[in-house]
Amino acid sequence: MADSDRHRENRADPDALLALADKQERGRLTVFLGAAPGVGKTYAMLSRARRVKEDGGDILIGLVETHGRGETAALLEGVEILPRRKIAYRGHTIEEFDLDAALARHPQTIVVDELAHTNAPDSRHPKRYQDIDELLAAGINVWTALNIQHLESLSDVVAQITGVPVREQIPDTVLKKADEVLLVDLPPAELLERLKEGKVYLPANAVRAADSFFRLGNLTALRDLALRRTADRVDDQMVDYLKQNAIEGPWPSAERLLVCIGPDALSEKVVRTASRLASGLNAHWLVASIEPVDRAVSDQAGERRLDETFRLAERLGAETRRVKGADFVDEILRLARREHATQIVIGGRKQSFPFRLFRRSLPDALMERASGLGVYVVTGEEEMPPPAAPAKPRALIFRILKDVGLAAAMTAAVTILGLALDEVVRLPNISIIYLLAVLASAISAGYAAAIAAALFSALAYNFFFIPPIYTLTIAEPHEVFALFVFLAAAMLTGGLTSRLREQAKVSGERAITTQALYDYSRKLSGTSKQDDVVWATVTQLQGALSRTVALLLPDQGELRLQASWPPDTELGVSDMAAARWAFEKREEAGSGTGTLPNSVFRFIPLTSPHGVVGVCGIQQNGEILDGSEERMLIAILDQSAVAIDRARLSKERLQQAAALEGERFRSALLASVSHDLKTPLATITGAITSLREFGDKMDKGSRDDLLVSIDEESARLARFLANLLDMTRIESGSVEAKRDWVDVVDVVRSAVERSQKAFPGRAIEVQLAPELPLIRGDSVLLGQVLFNLIDNADKYGGADPIRIYARQEKDEVTLSVVDMGKGIPENDLDQIFEKFFRRGKPDGRAPGTGLGLPIARGFVEAMGGTIKAESPAQKRKGTRMILRFPVEAVPAETEVAS
Repeated sequence: MADSDRHRENRADPDALLALADKQERGRLTVFLGAAPGVGKTYAMLSRARRVKEDGGDILIGLVETHGRGETAALLEGVEILPRRKIAYRGHTIEEFDLDAALARHPQTIVVDELAHTNAPDSRHPKRYQDIDELLAAGINVWTALNIQHLESLSDVVAQITGVPVREQIPDTVLKKADEVLLVDLPPAELLERLKEGKVYLPANAVRAADSFFRLGNLTALRDLALRRTADRVDDQMVDYLKQNAIEGPWPSAERLLVCIGPDALSEKVVRTASRLASGLNAHWLVASIEPVDRAVSDQAGERRLDETFRLAERLGAETRRVKGADFVDEILRLARREHATQIVIGGRKQSFPFRLFRRSLPDALMERASGLGVYVVTGEEEMPPPAAPAKPRALIFRILKDVGLAAAMTAAVTILGLALDEVVRLPNISIIYLLAVLASAISAGYAAAIAAALFSALAYNFFFIPPIYTLTIAEPHEVFALFVFLAAAMLTGGLTSRLREQAKVSGERAITTQALYDYSRKLSGTSKQDDVVWATVTQLQGALSRTVALLLPDQGELRLQASWPPDTELGVSDMAAARWAFEKREEAGSGTGTLPNSVFRFIPLTSPHGVVGVCGIQQNGEILDGSEERMLIAILDQSAVAIDRARLSKERLQQAAALEGERFRSALLASVSHDLKTPLATITGAITSLREFGDKMDKGSRDDLLVSIDEESARLARFLANLLDMTRIESGSVEAKRDWVDVVDVVRSAVERSQKAFPGRAIEVQLAPELPLIRGDSVLLGQVLFNLIDNADKYGGADPIRIYARQEKDEVTLSVVDMGKGIPENDLDQIFEKFFRRGKPDGRAPGTGLGLPIARGFVEAMGGTIKAESPAQKRKGTRMILRFPVEAVPAETEVAS
């Protein structure tokens, strides 16, 4: 019977057998998988097809995309090619794979390239992988090619990596159902070289691809995805094989290690051994510690050692986790099942004979119950040491006496209460009140006091309330039984109460730690400057630990004290030496460590992903931190390191942005100066040369034309230099606008007269509302603003007249300069007031310097006004520049500035 049961348990997986039978009736799907275009998938597929053809196999080229690669196209010679189906779509002819012709031909193997392809609208299937599925159902073997980015589950990851959205996608089940996945791999450097040589895309497309998709980082990430997905597919095939052949699991096709550690010194050896195992097996490993769920931390040195072991595991590449539980074996096995671990690594020492009689070691208990899992025991060189003797026997004796005295006092108080009640009312169950003494002792002092109170209560109850009273003898047998029941109930109640007391203490410690970390996280979330992060760190640590805290950061290559609490803290020579050691060696130094222990501070390096960003010193005063304080310290320092690193990177980014902006400004200035000076200077130089060499041979009209050119270009140079000077004044903050009373009408007319002299061929129309109020401002600056706006409209406003409007709107005077040119795109409206910004090509004149509008904005804002651009202005074209100035009450007999 046992053999038949074992046979039924070891039978093959029915689902796996059905899947195998279904595959045998279908064609075989072979996918040539690559990380990116150009790695050689199609080339490898056609090379294999030629070998099959040369061996006499029946193979057909259903569809292959060569993308203009000559070496790939040459492989098609001599192999049967299926004609493509031509489809008329939107005035174009599209060539698609002819599924019906392939089914009618029914070759043994067909090559259909581009698995992730969308078919033309009138095709039978919307996607090519559906065409291939129909071929497979017909018993035809299919070879196809696929890039890893087209898998549906990876499309968002690839888009995040490359910045290029993936339009063509296929379900992951298509690759999972493939009978064979061949990885076609090429190092990213070689692929980039092929791209440069034009072997991937045509030259025009290659340039665009190199600028967007084909970057070394993108290709490396895609290669990693392709390798991992191929390995996963091979692992799935192995699992399918094991299921089909009734081979029992767990199957070590993908190893996962669970490493169990504790606060003992052996744990470091366990972690290092597990690291070597994981490296050799190429396995994921998790380091976990099982901690009592209802017990407060007592061994501070062990807790610190455990934290150091966790940090070691993290440096070696492990995932770490702390688990709370009452039964260590249950928790380990539960965690192993949840994490799909295949091996458990644990430390164990040889136990001496007396201890083996009373308790089993954790490895022995684990091996007894870990069915189907491998247990790797890392042993120490020495035997398990006996429990250490109390470090301070006097303190222990005092504590015992204190607990016993408290229990005796509680018992005496309850006895007096019971005797008083017995005089008033006869209680048949007077023993219940003694539970108050047990509960009070357990809550006040713990388990030992509760046991002592239970014993004292039993004696007191017997002496005062069980006949014959005032003796310790018991007359009735049932009273003996009742006394023992009371004693057992008292001890059980005391134990449970003591346990609840421990749980409340642990919960309180965790709540304090959690609240402190929460408060600190809130502080950091609203902090971006390094100084703010530093002061938030020292104040938080001092408040949480009630110790002196010092934080040191590198400054110009030297480690300096940046903040401390109390603020007047000073570091001595030994303190600074320990701090420098911690910073340079990336390990703790100072008090309580093996390096420079004479310092009163314990210095801990602040490590971020970009290295050590600083050092934190905690004053020890001969007292080490307990476990909860240590975890809080490490958590705060980890957050602080990341915040300081973020603040530093933010500062560097701003500096780099400022440097880039300055470089851009200098480049734009040099380009503008070289162009805008060179053009008029060339005209002036040419005119002067012509007058000097041929002036006496020219007629008067020609000489006048040359003189006019010199005059115009000289005026243009003067305006350009004036703009540069004005821009410099604005950026330096030296523009001081007058606060005179200005008549807008006079300023507009003066600006129009000046513009008509500068642009004689341009028509300007002016519409001024009657009785415009005076404004506060500078008539010279306002005139320059209007001239710059008219100059801009002359360049870009087309042939229509420029219109200037002035009117009063409520408590503002509004000036508008309108042109009827092409207008300004909406995206450029916010940029036209930036230095050197030019919006396209002007109409019929040399491009401007890009300074006119920024100068106009600077002058207007200096006078307390506003300026903005609107486009289109009228009839869906043109631009309107709007100036607004506030209207103030004009005092009587005010003289208007002209």
